[in-house]
Amino acid sequence: MTFDVTIPVLNEEETLDQQVRILHGFLEKNFSAPGQWRIVIADNGSTDNTRHIASALCDQFPEVQLVRVPEKGVGLALKTSWEQSQADIVGYMDLDLATDLNHFIQAYNALATEGFDLVYGTRLHKKSRVVGRTLKREITSRVFNFMLKNYLGTRFSDGMCGFKWLLRKHVAPLMEGGAVSNGWFFSTELLAVAEWKGLKMCELPVKWTDDTSGSKVNIPRLAKQYIKAMRVLKKRKPTET
Repeated sequence: MTFDVTIPVLNEEETLDQQVRILHGFLEKNFSAPGQWRIVIADNGSTDNTRHIASALCDQFPEVQLVRVPEKGVGLALKTSWEQSQADIVGYMDLDLATDLNHFIQAYNALATEGFDLVYGTRLHKKSRVVGRTLKREITSRVFNFMLKNYLGTRFSDGMCGFKWLLRKHVAPLMEGGAVSNGWFFSTELLAVAEWKGLKMCELPVKWTDDTSGSKVNIPRLAKQYIKAMRVLKKRKPTET
């Protein structure tokens, strides 16, 4: 099966070249079939040298593509990339490659050979291994996922992990079912709507190495956005019969 790996970026000139080369090398080594995969750099309105670096990577590697997103927003970047995709599998990971790349092989196999519709990484499973995470971010993550379970009635353990993959045929139905946010909450909406629709979901415990050195996340602002988005999403939850 073919797959696209989307990496949303915003002003990442310092690490973009290095990280894409690492990912490219890993995929080239483990998925050698011609034309099987692409790395899609979804630029979210960068104002630094990110686009120039991305373009240079595209010139060097035929498997790398640049998608320019008109406005900021991780969700918008993913939707723009996935709606243009022709691959069997789509998904995304963060540029910092916090999730150990070996988990990608597990995720691919779950979708390509084990009959799953969607795979999500979790840092909150007892078999997960989290390295270098601050107490503040750990508490924030656990509180957020507790709210999801209690307010939306979801069962998945980690809605915020930046490592999610699904069969592309499910993208449009999930968006129609409520995965509509242009921001960070989009990836959580995917899981909630997939669960409500009864898709076969694979929870993948991951090794996660946290990188807070260049984090652009404003936790209080993000929390307000998430709470507002949760309220909107709950209105779209199907009525239980």
